[in-house]
Amino acid sequence: MIRPAIPTDAAQIARLIIHAMEDLALKFVGQSGPLKAIPLFEHFAALPGNQYSYENILLYEDESGICGVISGYDGADLNLLRAPFLKYIALNYGFKGEPEDETQPGEYYIDCISVAADKQGQGIGKKLINSLIEQLKTTKHTRAGLLVSKDNPNAERLYTKLGFQIVNERQFMGGTYYHMQYIIQ
Repeated sequence: MIRPAIPTDAAQIARLIIHAMEDLALKFVGQSGPLKAIPLFEHFAALPGNQYSYENILLYEDESGICGVISGYDGADLNLLRAPFLKYIALNYGFKGEPEDETQPGEYYIDCISVAADKQGQGIGKKLINSLIEQLKTTKHTRAGLLVSKDNPNAERLYTKLGFQIVNERQFMGGTYYHMQYIIQ
């Protein structure tokens, strides 16, 4: 079942976001182990008005619990949604970076897609993406975009099969990514 997230889902959301981000999450907290980033993402997943908020997340839940997430928001809102997160990690973790823009106005940005390791290969990611795209068809958005690491050919293939196309390459937090877009009709 796919449903909107609620604040009490924050603990499960945090673990799935970190699973998708891998080393990127560690850069934000300046730590070497992914478990160190869990409190940060739990905090923001439970709050409104930020890029990791439950407000921007759809969940896939089965009999075992929450096993997939997709998060996204209007690209025009990136700086507004990112600001509380950057301020918090600067104050609490000493983060001094200034991440490049992942998206831009005119694009609905899919920030994170994650499926629990033991549930991968069951079509959950595809269902989450298709559900989000269906929701976007009833909005003003004409494009959905995402970044996929050039080191993740499996994800790139999945997005291509779902209708996303590479439009350019972007640098983000020290990595090189394909910027892919889906035209919403």
